Amino acid sequence: MKKAVKYIIFALIGVLFIGTFVFLLKNSRPEQVSYMEHEAVYSSISRSTVVTGKIEPRNEVNVKPQINGIIAELYKEAGQQVKEGEVIAKLRVIPDMNSLSSAQSRVRLSEINLKQAKTNYDREKALYDKHLVSDEEYDQVLQAYNQAKEEKNAAQESLEVIRDGVSKSNATGSSTLVRSTITGLILDIPVKVGNSVIQANTMNDGTTVATVANMSDLIFDGNIDETEVGSLVEGMPMLISIGALPDYKSEASLEYISPKAVENNGANQFEIKAAVPGSDSHMIRSGYSANAEIVLEKADSVLVIPESALEFEGADTFVHVKNAEGEYTKTQVTTGLSDGLNIEIKSGLSAGDKVRGTRIINLGK
Repeated sequence: MKKAVKYIIFALIGVLFIGTFVFLLKNSRPEQVSYMEHEAVYSSISRSTVVTGKIEPRNEVNVKPQINGIIAELYKEAGQQVKEGEVIAKLRVIPDMNSLSSAQSRVRLSEINLKQAKTNYDREKALYDKHLVSDEEYDQVLQAYNQAKEEKNAAQESLEVIRDGVSKSNATGSSTLVRSTITGLILDIPVKVGNSVIQANTMNDGTTVATVANMSDLIFDGNIDETEVGSLVEGMPMLISIGALPDYKSEASLEYISPKAVENNGANQFEIKAAVPGSDSHMIRSGYSANAEIVLEKADSVLVIPESALEFEGADTFVHVKNAEGEYTKTQVTTGLSDGLNIEIKSGLSAGDKVRGTRIINLGK
C-alpha cells in the first residue's frame, strides 16, 4: 500500500514537471510578425464637421397686452393656427387710481365748461336772431360751444378707456383684446384666466400672453468652433438631421455666419443659420435638436491610402513601399487632405503601389 502511494506521488510530480517544461518551451518561441498591406488607389476624399444646434422658426413673436389687467377669457390654445389680428385673449382692466381720478376730474370740468358755453350760445343766438350782434361775434360763440362739446366727448372717452379699457367709439379696436400680430401657429400660451398681466414699458418687458410663429419657415441655428469657421462661406451645402426623427434627412444651404464669436464652455464659437425645407411626411416642431453636416474640404480623383500606414520623423512623413522582391522600402511622401481614416498622397507614391500597414503579431506554433 505504501509503495502504491509513492508511485502516485512520483507520477504527479512527473506530470507537473513535464507540463511546466512544455509551457515554457511554447512561450520561448519567437513571435512571427506580419503586416497588413494597402494599395494606393485613386478616390475622392473630404473633410467634414458636424454642427449641433436646434430647429427654430425664422419669425417667432411674443404677443403682449397694450394695457395692464387680468386675463378674463382665453379664446385660443397652444397648437392652434391664428391669423394676424385674430383675438387670443380678453382682459379685465385694473385702472390706475391716479389716472382714473384725473380722468373723472377732467369730465366734471368739461361738463361745467359745456354748460357755460351753451348758456353763452343761447344768449348770443337770441341776439343774433334779432340782428343785434354781428356774424363774427355769433361765429365765435358758436365755435366755443362746439369746442366745449368736443372736449366733453373726449374727456368721457378718456375716462371709459382708463376705467374699462374701451370706449363706445372704438369698441372694435379695444385695447382689452389681445390680438395676434402675425399669422402662424401658437407655440405657447404661458398665462391662465385670472393671471395679472402688464404692458411693456421702459422698466419692464411686459407679460407674454402668447408665442406665435410661422412654422412654414424654419431655420437650423447652431454654433461652430472658431478653428473651422474660416472654411465656411455662405451658400455651402449642409445635410440636416433631426434626432427625434431618425429617418429625416434634408439638404440645406448655409445662409448666415455670425461676424462675432460667443464664448461657450471656454471656447469661442460662431453662430450659423440655414433654412430648413418643409416636409410633408414629418411634423417638425420648434426646438428639435438637430445636427448639420458640412463638407469643409473635398478632393476628387486623388491618390489615397489609409492614414494608419504613415510614419513620422520630425516634420517628414514616410511609408514602407513593397518592392519587386517582396521587401519594404522606406519612402518619403507628401500628404494632403485627410478625413481621419484615409489621406491624400500628393507625391512619393503611384497608383497600385503596396504599402505596409498595421503590424499583426502571431505566436509561433
